Amino acid sequence: MEPARGPRAEADAHEEEEAGAAMAAVVAAAGGTGPAVLQVAGLYRGLCAVRSRALGLGLVSPAQLRVFPVRRGSGRPAGGADGSGAGAELEANPFYDRYRDKIQQLRRSDPAAFESRLEKRSEFRKQPVGHSRQGDFIKCVEQKTDPLGKQPVSRGFTKDKTLSSIFNIEMVKDKTAEEIRQIWQQYFAAKDTVYAVIPEEKFDLIWTRAQSCPTFLCALPRREGYEFFVGQWTGTELHFTALINIQTRGDAAASQLVLYHYPELKEEKGIVLMTAEMDTTFLNVAEAQCIANQVQLFYATDRKETYELVETFNFRPNEFKYMSVIAELEQSGLGAELKCAQNQDKT
Repeated sequence: MEPARGPRAEADAHEEEEAGAAMAAVVAAAGGTGPAVLQVAGLYRGLCAVRSRALGLGLVSPAQLRVFPVRRGSGRPAGGADGSGAGAELEANPFYDRYRDKIQQLRRSDPAAFESRLEKRSEFRKQPVGHSRQGDFIKCVEQKTDPLGKQPVSRGFTKDKTLSSIFNIEMVKDKTAEEIRQIWQQYFAAKDTVYAVIPEEKFDLIWTRAQSCPTFLCALPRREGYEFFVGQWTGTELHFTALINIQTRGDAAASQLVLYHYPELKEEKGIVLMTAEMDTTFLNVAEAQCIANQVQLFYATDRKETYELVETFNFRPNEFKYMSVIAELEQSGLGAELKCAQNQDKT
């Protein structure tokens, strides 16, 4: 049943109409599938602030959705800090504060590039309902990720981080795989980072699939909803960058998490060691772990439908459905503990 319109409904009719059309586009793009989404606080290209209730996964019809227009920030000019409607919309993004400094830096250092990106966002909002720009999004991702292997890893990450820089490989050659696993765990147990010991057969499956599908999309539960990250393989390194950061910074977007995989002991010991570096201003260890776990979820799965999301993202971007990523994450339960902790912090 359609919710009753409040006193502000008529005054905000234009905004609500736009939000309703955008929501219809989401439903059309998602093909009616995904988690039981009941409330959408705001819609952005490639990013939804989603709240779900404990109704499990299933089909969602437009009649089950409540659409809320984006509320302009009080005390600000109607056009945002730069006087443009697109600027106000960008600031209304629930993850805007996380990237405020970098966005403002781009606005100051290259105003033309900043305005160009805002114009692209405005063009997207003017597209007809159901129109898909996933292909353009993939091009944006490729433009950002292609140079990763050609330029030094800066912004606090180690370039060409080797296994020998962590421990003496010669000293563990006489150890068993289990003993090495224990040494690796003990070494990182007191460190605020992500690490793992991956069995040979699982890594081989991941690596084989990564060669044909080097890019994938994962979702991170946040208090505001879900934030999307793009994962890009560069050799045995896996770089993760927030989608909104790519959209606003383009080639200058910095990664927030890098996973380093070391196959040096794979042939002899049957294991691959993994550790990570992360930008702690954007991620904590639990959040980085949630992202890292999705590598196994999407690349090492036996479930055909799950890996097909990775294939679709790489080869048929116009058919890709963002909500399917959230559905897989919720079905796997990987983000449940993180969401529980966030809810406890909120209360």
